[in-house]
Amino acid sequence: MVKSMTAFARAEKTYDKFMVSTEIRSYNSRHLDIVLRTPPGYHSLEEKIKGLIASMVTRGRIELMLKIRNENDAASDFEIDIPLAKAYYKSLNALKDLFDISDEISMAQMAGASGLIRPCVVDVDVDACWEMVRECIKDALSDLDSMRIREGNNLAGDFTKRLDYIERSVAQIEQAVGDLISHYQERLKERISALTNGLVEIDSGRLAQEAAFLADKSDISEEIVRAGSHINQFRLIMDSTEPAGRKLNFLLQEFNREFNTMGSKAANDQVSHMIVDLKSELEKLREQVQNVE
Repeated sequence: MVKSMTAFARAEKTYDKFMVSTEIRSYNSRHLDIVLRTPPGYHSLEEKIKGLIASMVTRGRIELMLKIRNENDAASDFEIDIPLAKAYYKSLNALKDLFDISDEISMAQMAGASGLIRPCVVDVDVDACWEMVRECIKDALSDLDSMRIREGNNLAGDFTKRLDYIERSVAQIEQAVGDLISHYQERLKERISALTNGLVEIDSGRLAQEAAFLADKSDISEEIVRAGSHINQFRLIMDSTEPAGRKLNFLLQEFNREFNTMGSKAANDQVSHMIVDLKSELEKLREQVQNVE
């Protein structure tokens, strides 16, 4: 199946006094690369989250941001660091005495001290939270997968058009090199006549032998057969339920090898021009395949 590696999804769920939300972005990557941002106190969930992602995604860079809001009364309590408050107040009075400042120390000055007033540390039952976090992430991953499939369908449509063009071009190449022996016989006759001014009688048997030798060196029938096989395999991989990106990328390398061999063996200007066009199509396919999971 052709799935794009670029997509975005978000999900949000509310359970009693907990609100869980997540955003997931996916990008191109050769391997599965997971980056998580989880709230303080929930880092122990990261391995479970990575396992959940890996069960639904095989390739790509996945960036997930998890937010959890706890609206329990205890979660909104604050505590004062009393030793720090006394030390801070004492230091402010020392500054007043040092610089002979008469202003009173205000509540705003005290409250502005870093770490003086801080949220209470609330014990989090991470295991109890996992079920709600898991369901929220699964919903987001499902939406992400749907978007990757939609984008993949667009890519598959483009692949099909380019494969059809390649298939037609290979058929034209096969037709262009259909009768190599006759082609080389005519070329040899012309060259020998040009070199001898027509004064030397040409041995038809030797001419046929040399033409057959040159035709055998230039025969690309095997490469044409393999190219046709690669086209069929490409389509089968696209229709398969398994991730297609790596396999398609490998096939494109095989395509390129066949066309390079055709270009070097076929002494035919028309074929050479078609090979150049085909390699251009392969490059466009290669660029698009980098987006496939």
